[in-house]
Formats: sequence, C-alpha cells, structure tokens
Amino acid sequence: MRLVAGIGCRRGATAAEVLEAVDAALAASGLGRGALERLATIPHKAGEPGIVEAARCLGIGLAIVEDAAGFPGPTESRCSRATTGLGSVAESAALASGRGRLLAPRSSTSRATCALAEIAT
Repeated sequence: MRLVAGIGCRRGATAAEVLEAVDAALAASGLGRGALERLATIPHKAGEPGIVEAARCLGIGLAIVEDAAGFPGPTESRCSRATTGLGSVAESAALASGRGRLLAPRSSTSRATCALAEIAT
C-alpha cells in the first residue's frame, strides 16, 4: 500500500511536532513510516519549516496541492476553517494529493495534524 500523509500545523510547528502527528496517524492505522511515499500540504503551509524538515527527515517528497478545496474530509476544525478555508488541511491535502481513499480521519497533536490516504493507481 502506497500512502500520502496530508499535513496541517500551527504556525512555527517543529519537524518533531509534525513527525509526532505522522507517527500517531501511522500507529492508529497499524502502519510504519515505510508505507509513506510523500507528505502533502496546501500552499498556505508550504513554507512551514517543520513540514519541509519532516519530509527531509523521512527521506520523501513534499507535494504542495493547489486544489485541496475540492477534496473535503470528514472532520471539521474551526481554526483550520478560519485560517485556510478548509475544514481539515491534513485530510484535504492527503485526498487531493493521493486521489485515493482516506484511511481514517486526521490524527491531531497539540501543534500538527496528519491524515493518511492511499495513492490511487
């Protein structure tokens, strides 16, 4: 199974905080980091050093998805909606990048969120 991890975070989140969210999502799905093909986020978050560094630490690419609004997820964050216009940056980015199905709703830590989606083949 090839996966994309959609990432959302608070401004200034560190790579460790992003990786904590990634690991929580993977653990909840009974998967390991080896299943990840890439991270994905939206243009609004593309310059967040924690997201960029997390992708580098994992040794995978980072996709910046322009059309995330067309891929709503099942959960809603008021903070995310207010700052980005999306109910969940993580879910929408994962769905838009993978074009597959979401494995589970987003996993959240105090400063980052992660949602996993299968990559359609």
